Amino acid sequence: MTEREKLRWQEAEIVAVEAITERVKSFRFRVDFAGRFRPGQHVDVRLTAPDGYQAQRSYSIASAPDASGTIELMIERLDEGEVSGFFASVAEIGDRIELRGPIGGSFVWDESEGGPLLLVGGGSGVVPLLAMLRHRSVAAPQIPALLVYSARNRAEVIVRDELEASARDDSGFSLMLVLTREAAGRRIDRTRIDAALGQIGTPAHAFVCGSNPFVSAASNLLLDAGVAPASIRTERFGG
Repeated sequence: MTEREKLRWQEAEIVAVEAITERVKSFRFRVDFAGRFRPGQHVDVRLTAPDGYQAQRSYSIASAPDASGTIELMIERLDEGEVSGFFASVAEIGDRIELRGPIGGSFVWDESEGGPLLLVGGGSGVVPLLAMLRHRSVAAPQIPALLVYSARNRAEVIVRDELEASARDDSGFSLMLVLTREAAGRRIDRTRIDAALGQIGTPAHAFVCGSNPFVSAASNLLLDAGVAPASIRTERFGG
């Protein structure tokens, strides 16, 4: 029996909705495992139409484990997306959605694993890394962490204010934004990776999350820069 099959589906109530960017919304769900998941894990979400048709997607948890009784998902609206379209246009506070989790045992981090942490995210791939950073800020702020975050422009940077405030106020955290479609924009390259490593040192753990092409490119850059393969963990979204 797989990990997913062992988990039961539960109805989770949406208790808060917030627009994060033009394409990304935050949804808080009341669940019974809010305090006992590991940052980096995800959940499955299932929608069922009146005729019985079902659509299912996986979404990373953005919040850190806590006693609120809720978890936060950040769902990006995709063109022609069945599930993301529902959340972008239909879902509202009070809706009860089928959900199961937490899922995932390799792309996770908590303070017991130590650091330094090098996190590399592309687009909405920053969401599971955000859960790690939020947990670190509460449980282990002494562990150095650096986030290299690639987005098309500043308007699409998820929780930009929160990240920039953390970079300003938390001496152990550094933020490196890489904006690909703004003036003088560029993609993550070896120069950026070398600069990140020069700042954080040799990472004990490197987490890379984003689209397949992004993760492949970023992982190769880390390897080329001398980061140990065993310290690199990846999570890929879509094509």
